Amino acid sequence: MARVVLVVVFAVVSVFLVPAVTASCDDELPAELAGNYSGMACSPVWNNFVLRYAQDGNNVLRVVLSAMYSSGWVGMGFSRDGLMVGSSAMVGWVGKTGQPHVKQFALNGKTPSLVVADRGFLISSNGEHTVVVKQAKIYLAFQINFPSPLKQQQVLFAFGSAIPVNDRLAEHQDKTSMNFDFTTGGSSSGSSFPEDLKRTHGALNLFAWGVLLPIGAIVARYCRGWDPLWFYLHAGIQFVGFILGLAGVVAGVSLYGKIKADVPAHRGLGIFVLVLGILQILAFFLRPNKDSKYRKYWNWYHHWVGRLVLFLAAVNIVVGINAGRAGNSWKIGYGFNLAILLITVITLEVLSYECPLDRDSEAGVFKIEEFLGILGVEPCIELIQVIPCGPEGWEKTRMA
Repeated sequence: MARVVLVVVFAVVSVFLVPAVTASCDDELPAELAGNYSGMACSPVWNNFVLRYAQDGNNVLRVVLSAMYSSGWVGMGFSRDGLMVGSSAMVGWVGKTGQPHVKQFALNGKTPSLVVADRGFLISSNGEHTVVVKQAKIYLAFQINFPSPLKQQQVLFAFGSAIPVNDRLAEHQDKTSMNFDFTTGGSSSGSSFPEDLKRTHGALNLFAWGVLLPIGAIVARYCRGWDPLWFYLHAGIQFVGFILGLAGVVAGVSLYGKIKADVPAHRGLGIFVLVLGILQILAFFLRPNKDSKYRKYWNWYHHWVGRLVLFLAAVNIVVGINAGRAGNSWKIGYGFNLAILLITVITLEVLSYECPLDRDSEAGVFKIEEFLGILGVEPCIELIQVIPCGPEGWEKTRMA
């Protein structure tokens, strides 16, 4: 019994006395790197990642990135805007046969198929790249040419546990981004602020301009029988949609100030749509009385400018999804939403024009209950009034 206790005590003491293996600037570089990568500045950057770097008079940046390693890959990316998508990264790993690999990858998206090997905007010399594994640490060494001395730079660090096969990177286990100063060695965390802000900008604008405002327009065109409820629904939905859309635009302006994204078409369309939206809000307060001779001109302006706003907003949502490289989930989601809206509008329009034009008969009217019945939805409001069918009937109701 005493012998067992002695063994346990010895094991516990050994755990506390044996120093843990960590990566730090005090570690010496492997002999394979000592020649070309000596005399470098050093800075611990993240977890066990240590960055050594130096620039020469020709604006060549020498980098040695070291980290604890058992298998998988480690990488360092250079980003123009702090985002992963659109950046280029140097990635190193040791294959299953023990062969070291260093490659540049273009990070065109968030799926493995969009992370392309031997592509990217970094100008480098393949002969100067190397990977060394020593004492459970990996050393990724590479050199990159820049057009001017590198100062503040958005950089990314990541690692994955799966060994790349056929130059295909599996998804990272963890990552970080930061703004690193290559003149002082200082850094500030980039966290996920640009990514979160981009998602907020996209979600707010898609929901406002692509969902709420079209629904408000549908209510105004096809629910005139709910008088005066249709008017309050239309005004309320459009007001909420505009406020959310305005918040989305503010998020977009903040995002542009953060990353200086080069998307002139998206910005231009967005500003134009916002101006038209503001004019629609102003038009609401300047609406003439029903008996005014200017009311028909106001109706014409309000209806057609509203349609133009919805059309351009839909176009700009598609442009924004592509410019932000949001991925297939956003494309499929918005495509499904757009299809539902179009099918609804087409169905209501066909029903309104195909019903008999004899407005003196009960069959000569189009009730919104009929459309709800087709969809299998019970109307939540007892409709008393009906909507006249045909072009003339619609024009009369629009003038109300």
